[in-house]
Amino acid sequence: MNLIPAAATAALIAATALPALAEPVDYSLDPSHSQVLFSYEHLGFSTTWNLFSGWEGTVSFDAEDPAASRVSVSIPTEALFTGWEDRFQHFMSDAFFDAAENDLVTFTSTDIELTGEETAKITGELTLNGITKPVVLDARLTQHGEHPMEKRDWLGFYATTTLSRSEFDMGEYVPAVSDEVEVQISIEAGKVAD
Repeated sequence: MNLIPAAATAALIAATALPALAEPVDYSLDPSHSQVLFSYEHLGFSTTWNLFSGWEGTVSFDAEDPAASRVSVSIPTEALFTGWEDRFQHFMSDAFFDAAENDLVTFTSTDIELTGEETAKITGELTLNGITKPVVLDARLTQHGEHPMEKRDWLGFYATTTLSRSEFDMGEYVPAVSDEVEVQISIEAGKVAD
């Protein structure tokens, strides 16, 4: 005697036969291996490099549908390393980052357009010096797999973009010091524990 109605049986078979829809998985950035490097031309004589390191963020990564992934990072303004204390203090002043009023640099993705199997354009809102502007990152998935020491799922990404610092009210010395700032981003992120 069949105790399960035929309609319920059909629904159960259909549910088990269909592939499960993948959901985005949350990853936490590894602050010891996530960095933002930026550079600009100085008076035509040299290229000056500066680094943000030791910050945090999250990546919600959908391996089945990468375009549905999301990125959100917050970088303490004072996490900047310039290699020269006078430059650091100048950058923290209201002529540049205005750290007293704007203690975070943030980026939140709004759209991801796949451009290849491991590449994408990530559009998002960048807030810098209290000003929010849309920015597009040219991104590449460098690796996705188990971390050999952490023994959990791990991601690596590399991205680049070019910013115009004057758009963020940081245009002091333009054009003698280039308005264009080249940005390189390298991050690692580990799967958040269930």
